[in-house]
Amino acid sequence: MPATPTGRTTDDARTAAAAGPVPCRVVVCRDCCCGSPKVSGVDHAAQTARLRAQVPVRVSACLDVCEHANVIVVQPSAEGRAAGARPVWLGLVNDPDATEDIAAWVRAGGPGVAPRPDILDLYAITPPPRRPAS
Repeated sequence: MPATPTGRTTDDARTAAAAGPVPCRVVVCRDCCCGSPKVSGVDHAAQTARLRAQVPVRVSACLDVCEHANVIVVQPSAEGRAAGARPVWLGLVNDPDATEDIAAWVRAGGPGVAPRPDILDLYAITPPPRRPAS
């Protein structure tokens, strides 16, 4: 099977196209503070699995906002970006109800597609400033 420029086979590319638009994506911080015993009482694996059941999830090293552990970033889909949405950073996501609220929002389309539930305003944080390119 020939590979596409993305490295996928032609059948893989057809399957992805047939599946429809790419959903929003979630990044979970799982480094020095987030995802560690420093945040006690959180089943980090279950939290990641619950989100992964809804949308693609990427596990990240430190996102430099340790004071807000556990941090989750919801990245808009292509449709959301076209509507002007930006990534939404959520911090102190340390209980299953918050994870469920995020899962419901991403299932509905996430930033730029579905309104963010008011309850998630309690978790919204400002991302750290970008580091200058070296």
